[in-house]
Amino acid sequence: MKGSERLAQVAVSTPLMKKALPQLSMPGTVMVRLLRITAFGLGSYFEPVFRSMGLTENTFHVLCLLLATDNGSASPGELSEMVGTSRANMTRLLEELIEDGHVERAIDPRDGRRHIITITDQGRAKALDTAPQLREPIESAFSDLSREEFAQLDRLLRKLIVSLDKSPRQLRFAA
Repeated sequence: MKGSERLAQVAVSTPLMKKALPQLSMPGTVMVRLLRITAFGLGSYFEPVFRSMGLTENTFHVLCLLLATDNGSASPGELSEMVGTSRANMTRLLEELIEDGHVERAIDPRDGRRHIITITDQGRAKALDTAPQLREPIESAFSDLSREEFAQLDRLLRKLIVSLDKSPRQLRFAA
């Protein structure tokens, strides 16, 4: 389904949702839907490039993050937080990367309960080979935005990310 079709579905379903769920904040609900559609669209957009390189978006992100550290290492928990995925999913991603020879797992010598993930030379080469393949798709994905719109989107998303630090559990719920 194309993005324009997804937007048309949002436009059609929003008044129906508003009628069925009058207590639900429609502007916020529509925004959540738009962000989810955007995330889905970006994933679908980049997936063929990553697949052709034998990676996923998340495994590539892990390799990039490890490559960007001073010593090429991080804990699974740190990687989970930085990638924005659950620890269980990170474990699965790391198993893939270990199996492919892109990272190694070792026990932290300072804390035997922790693991340390380190990028291998093969993983470093894979990240460096993949990066140029993403330049054109990234530029194309955002090509309909002006520089000013791109900068505004950047600022707004950063502001939203910080806003999400407020725990929903702290909000009052109707009984």
